[in-house]
Amino acid sequence: MKDSFEQGLPGDENGKSCQLQFGSYCLWSVEHKEAMKDYTVKKLKDQLFVARAYYPSIVKLDGMEKLSLEMKQSIQEHGHMLSEAISDADLPDLHRVHMAKMDQIIAAAKSCAVECTNVEKKLTQLLDMTEDEALFHAKQSAYLYRLGVQTVPRSLHCLSMRLTVDYFNASADMEHLDAEKFENPACQHYVIFSTNLLASSMTINSSVINSEESANMVFHLLTDAQNFYAFKNWFIRNSYKGATVRVINFEDFQVKNLDNGIVEQLSPSEEFRITYNNNALKRTGYISMFGHSLFLLPELFSNLKRVIVLEDDTIVQRDLSLLWNFDLKGKVIGAVQFCQVKFHQLRAYLPDFPYDSSSCIWMSGVSIIDLDEWREQDVTGIHHQILQKLRRDTEDSWRDAALPAGLLAFQDLIHPIESQWVQFGLGHDYGLAHGAIKKATILHYNGNMKPWLELGIRRYRKYWKRYLPRDEVFMMDCNVNP
Repeated sequence: MKDSFEQGLPGDENGKSCQLQFGSYCLWSVEHKEAMKDYTVKKLKDQLFVARAYYPSIVKLDGMEKLSLEMKQSIQEHGHMLSEAISDADLPDLHRVHMAKMDQIIAAAKSCAVECTNVEKKLTQLLDMTEDEALFHAKQSAYLYRLGVQTVPRSLHCLSMRLTVDYFNASADMEHLDAEKFENPACQHYVIFSTNLLASSMTINSSVINSEESANMVFHLLTDAQNFYAFKNWFIRNSYKGATVRVINFEDFQVKNLDNGIVEQLSPSEEFRITYNNNALKRTGYISMFGHSLFLLPELFSNLKRVIVLEDDTIVQRDLSLLWNFDLKGKVIGAVQFCQVKFHQLRAYLPDFPYDSSSCIWMSGVSIIDLDEWREQDVTGIHHQILQKLRRDTEDSWRDAALPAGLLAFQDLIHPIESQWVQFGLGHDYGLAHGAIKKATILHYNGNMKPWLELGIRRYRKYWKRYLPRDEVFMMDCNVNP
């Protein structure tokens, strides 16, 4: 997950808003906001703050010696109670008497002709201290949230390791694939780039379960060397209604077939959080874009004419045959466009290449690819030229380049798929209607809150969990239960 454009687009107003500063953590924190606990302790602290603000002014007033003494005593009593009480249960039995007394003292202080400037200054100092403390805790919580959504859960790491060890301990490779299907144009070919074993298997499982002719489906699953044997073992152990699943080590392919050095390691699709104006309202959304590895599709599948690329955070709810036969009308790629955001709204991130500022951006969650047209238009070459201009030495800049490179390389080469095919936002939008979710052919969990994470949006998780294998030994051993 790439949470780029963290501060929103240049020129945005209200740049200090919660989502601009902390992203989807704000949505998550609102949804998981707990009822206020220890209300009495908080009330005591508020009284203490106000009393301390008025006390310096009351002490200076003539004839207010009694009030200033009472205020001083109440401040000390409150301070003593709060020094020994963290929660309401820790408070002494007489705390309500002290609170009522403090309310009377504060009311009396407010009725005095005190110097407002001094009181305001003191309250402002207390407010600043409180805001600083709140901001500190917000930053700390947002950091822990981002760490949680970007870290592979221990159970999934265990699953991958156990499968890898089991693969090498097996007496023989029991893999039996119909190799003739790999390049058979009569089959439906689906491509997934992923390092997430469980997520990619769920995409495949949901696709074949809802397919009318699953035996005609071929899934080409590309992963890295670290995960290759775990992936391979998993798909040896599990069957998918006659569908063929071919696991490919991307790094091995690079060594054997390519010497251009453009993409040395697996670079799956990237996600970017963007902020944009829509009808004078500022909104935040997540868009997915091809990673650099996907621009090698024509070389990876040199004998194929068409593939459908699925991202591993998608779930298929209907038969994909109609999508496979979709007429691209001479375009390279069929994808859902996101016309709430146009190129001109991202101009600060686009290099000095010519582009139509009114063009819509597109989402890469589900993409139909005409590989012959891709080769004819030399999309890979265009992408390489853009990267040469954008590329920096750091890994972050290399990933950030996926957004402008993906948008510019496919400019004017996209045929729009009707938005009803895909329901986006299940990884960041709490407001999606269940009716729209059920009607969609494909669900895309784009956003930080993936369904396999503890921080995933619970109300959408059921659509994903229904495709979980229930009797896989290694999942039980590793306590994999999203």
